Amino acid sequence: MPQTKRTVKGVLGGLLGLVGLSAVAGLLVTATVTPAIAMAGYTGSQALTLFEELPSYLKPSDPMAPTTIYATGTNGRPSKLATFYEQNRVPVTFSQLSPTLVDALLSSEDKNFYEHGGVNLLSTVKAAVDNFKGTSSRGASTITQQYVKNVLIQQCEQDVPSDDKQYEAKMLACYNEAATAKGSAGIERKLQEMRYALQVEKDYSKNDILLGYLNVSNFGGTTYGIEAAAQRYFSTSASKVTLEQAATLAGMVQEPNSLRIDRPKGTWTDKDGKAHNSAEDGYQTTKTRRDYVLGNMYKNGQITKAQYDAAKATPVTPKLSNTAQGCGTAGNNAYFCKYVQSILKDDPAFGATPEERASNLKRGGMKVYTTLDMRLQGAAIQAVHDRVPPTMGGITVGGAGVSVEASTGRILAMAQNTTFSESADASLAKGQSSLVFAADKKHGGGNGFQVGSTYKLFTLIDWLEKGHSVNEVLDGRARVFGTFNRDGCGGPYVQKEKINNSGKFGGYVGSVMRFTAASLNTGFLAMAQQLNLCDINNVAKRMGVHLGSGWDVTKEDNAKNPGANDPFPSVLGSKNIAPLQIAGAYATVANKGKFCEPRAIDKVIGQDGKEIAPPKESCTQVIAPEIAATAAYALRGVMDHGTGSNANPNDGTQLIGKTGTAEKAHTMLAEASTKVATVVWVGNVTGDKSLRNYSWKGTQLSNIRFPMARAIQGAANEIYGGDAFPKPDQNLTRKVLKDLPSVVGMPVDTAKKTLEDAGFRVSVGPAVDSDQPAGVVATQAPGAGQVAAGTTVTISPSTGKQAQTGMKVPDVKGKSAAEAIIELNQAGFTNIDWGGGKCQPDSQVSDTDPPGGSTAQPDQRIKLQCDKGNGR
Repeated sequence: MPQTKRTVKGVLGGLLGLVGLSAVAGLLVTATVTPAIAMAGYTGSQALTLFEELPSYLKPSDPMAPTTIYATGTNGRPSKLATFYEQNRVPVTFSQLSPTLVDALLSSEDKNFYEHGGVNLLSTVKAAVDNFKGTSSRGASTITQQYVKNVLIQQCEQDVPSDDKQYEAKMLACYNEAATAKGSAGIERKLQEMRYALQVEKDYSKNDILLGYLNVSNFGGTTYGIEAAAQRYFSTSASKVTLEQAATLAGMVQEPNSLRIDRPKGTWTDKDGKAHNSAEDGYQTTKTRRDYVLGNMYKNGQITKAQYDAAKATPVTPKLSNTAQGCGTAGNNAYFCKYVQSILKDDPAFGATPEERASNLKRGGMKVYTTLDMRLQGAAIQAVHDRVPPTMGGITVGGAGVSVEASTGRILAMAQNTTFSESADASLAKGQSSLVFAADKKHGGGNGFQVGSTYKLFTLIDWLEKGHSVNEVLDGRARVFGTFNRDGCGGPYVQKEKINNSGKFGGYVGSVMRFTAASLNTGFLAMAQQLNLCDINNVAKRMGVHLGSGWDVTKEDNAKNPGANDPFPSVLGSKNIAPLQIAGAYATVANKGKFCEPRAIDKVIGQDGKEIAPPKESCTQVIAPEIAATAAYALRGVMDHGTGSNANPNDGTQLIGKTGTAEKAHTMLAEASTKVATVVWVGNVTGDKSLRNYSWKGTQLSNIRFPMARAIQGAANEIYGGDAFPKPDQNLTRKVLKDLPSVVGMPVDTAKKTLEDAGFRVSVGPAVDSDQPAGVVATQAPGAGQVAAGTTVTISPSTGKQAQTGMKVPDVKGKSAAEAIIELNQAGFTNIDWGGGKCQPDSQVSDTDPPGGSTAQPDQRIKLQCDKGNGR
C-alpha cells in the first residue's frame, strides 16, 4: 500500500547513498558496475571520480500542462471553453489516485518501491550492461529513477521553443539523450540517474515521487499523466478506473506509443507489413502487457484469483474521449475564445516575448477565467443564428453581436453567424471563417466594417462639449454645405456636392434632439459646420475608438485612413471600425462618461496555484458626467420613438442607442442600458452588395439588425437590469433665443428664405387686407425680436386691398358673458364667439381675443374666454 513515511530499510538506503556517497559510489562502480566499466575502458578510480563529479542536485520543475479557458456557465460556475497544449496533461493529487491503480503500477514497475532507497543495484547494473552492449536501451529499474529520467526529458523539452523549425527533431533528441543512450554515454546516464535518484529520495516523500512519476509520464502521443490517460482511453478519471483499466494504464507506461489503444488500425507493423495491436486483434500487444500486470497483482496478493480470472477474460475495450484542442473545440463560443487567445499570445502579462507567451499558452498550465456570461452568450448565439444565414447566394453575408458591461468593460457575449474553422480549406462560401467579426485585427478580426451613423455619437458629444444645447434649432435641409473647419488636422474642407439623407429626403429645420432621433445626415452636417472635424474624431479616440486595422482614427493615411477628417468619415461614419469599439463608446455614455477598455479576462491561475495578474484594467473619465447625461437624453429619443425604436424590447428598461447604415452594404445598431451595451452588425464580409436586395426568412437583410439587437439587449436587461439615466444638464437643454428679423414688406419668397436662413420655420397664412402691395408680407407672428430658435413664424401676404379703419375693442374682463356681449354689440361688434360653447350667460369673462383695448374691424370675430364654472 502507498506510504507517506519511509521504511527503516528505505531510510538506511538513502543515508548510505548520501552520507557515504563516495563509498557507495566506489562500491557501485568497482563492484557492481565493474563489467560495464571494464568494457568501457574505465578503471575503478576513474569511475569513482566520474560518479563524484556528476551533478548531484535535480529540482523537478512543473511539467508541461495545458492552458484551459473558462466562461461563467449558466449555473454561475466555471464552464470549460477550450484547452491548448503540447502535452495533454491534467495534474492530480495523490488522493485522486485509485489504490487499485497504484497497486497495478507498483506490481509491474517497482514492487519494492516503498522499501528501497531509490536505486535497485542489481537491476540497474543489468540495465547499464545491456545499454553498453547495445542489447537493450531499457530505462532505470526503479520508479524513482524512471521519474528522474522523465523529469530530465521534460526539462529538455521545455527548452525547445514551440515554434522552433526543428521542433520535432529536437523533442526526439531530448528523449534519446535521456532514455536511449548506449555505450559509455549510457553508463554515464545511468550513473547520473542513480545520483539524482538518491537526492530525490532525500528531498521528497515516496508518495510525492510516485505522484510526480504518474503526472509526468507519457501515455502515448500527446497524452501525458495518468489523469489525461484515464480520460483519453476510458472516459473516466484516475480515481474511478476499474481493475482492468488500471492494469492497462499501468502496463502502458513501459512502451506508450506501442501500447496505446486509440489507433484501431494498429500501433506497429511487422517486417511483412502486418498491423499489430489493432481493434481487429483485440489490441493483443496491450492485452498481453495488461495480463502481465494482473498476474503480478495476483502473485503479490493485491487481487484474488477470481478477480484475476475475470479481469484476464475481459477484452481491452477503449472508450475514447476527444482530446482535440484549440478554439475549434469551443463550438459557437469559438470566436470569443479566439479573442482571448489573441490576448494570451500578445499581452506582456503572459510573457516578456512572443516566444515565451506562446510557450506559456501551451505549456504553462494556466486556468484562464474569462468574462463570458453563458446566460447572455446563449441568447446572443440564438439571436444571430436565427436571423443571419451562414451563407446566401449572391452575397457573402456576415452578422455579429457583442455585449459589454458598461461599468467594467467586461465582454459578456460575442456571437456571429459563421462556423469557426482554421483549416486551410475553410471558406466563407461554406459558411466558415476564423475571423472574429466583432473584433479588430489585433484580436483575431479583420479591418472592421463601416459603422455609418453610429459614429454621429461623437459629433453629438463634441456639440455638447462646445456648450451647445440639444434644443438648439438648425437648418438641416439638404444642400451644398460648403466649408468645414479642420484646424489642427488639415486646412478647411470645402464640400462641393449636395449631400442627401436616406431616401433622398430633403431634411428640415429642426432641433438637435430631432436630428438625433431621426438620424438626419444633413442635420448633423449642419452641427459639424459649427464645430471642428478634428475635434469630433478626437472625441472618438478618447472614447476608445480606433480603426479595425489598429490605425489611429484621427490620423490620415492614403492607404490606412484616407480622408479621415473629411465630413463623410468624421460625421457620417464611413470608417472601418470593429463593433466592439462602438460598443465600448456607447457603454461610456451609459457609464456617466467613464470609458472602460473592453476586457475578456477576469482571473488567471498559474500551474502553481498562484494568481497571475491579468492585463491591467483601465477605466478613465473621458467625458464629463453632465455631457454623458445630456447625450443619453438625446439618444433615448432614438430608442423611444426614433430610428432604433424597433430594437427596443419595451420591457421598461431605459435605453439609449443609434442606428447606422453605410452605403446600403453594412448596417449597425448600438443600444445600451445603464448596465450593458450591445452592438450588432449585419453586412457584406466581402464586396458591397445592397442588403436591401436580399431577404432571409421574410426579413430584408438591412432590417435584421432590429430583431437581433432587440433579442440580445432584452436578454441583457433581464439578467442585469438597468436604472434610469441621469437627468440632462439644464444649460445643455436650454431653449436658445435668436434674433427674429422683420420681414413685413418683403415679397413672400424673399421673406421665407430670410427666415429659414436665420433658422426659423415658416408658415404662410391666408392673405389679409392691408396697405401693403399685393404679394408682399403684410403681417408676421411673432413679430421681430428675441424668440426661441426654430420658432415657426406665420407670415400673411397682403391682398392689396386697403384695410378698413379699425375700432377699439372694449375691455369686458370680469363681467358675465351676457353683460360682455351687450357691451361689445353696443361698441359695434356683432360677430361674437361664445368660446366654443365654454361660456354660459352667467360665466365670468377672463379675456377676449382680440384683447380689450386693441383695434379690430367691425366684422371681425371677437372670441370670449371664460373661467371654469358659472357665476362670478
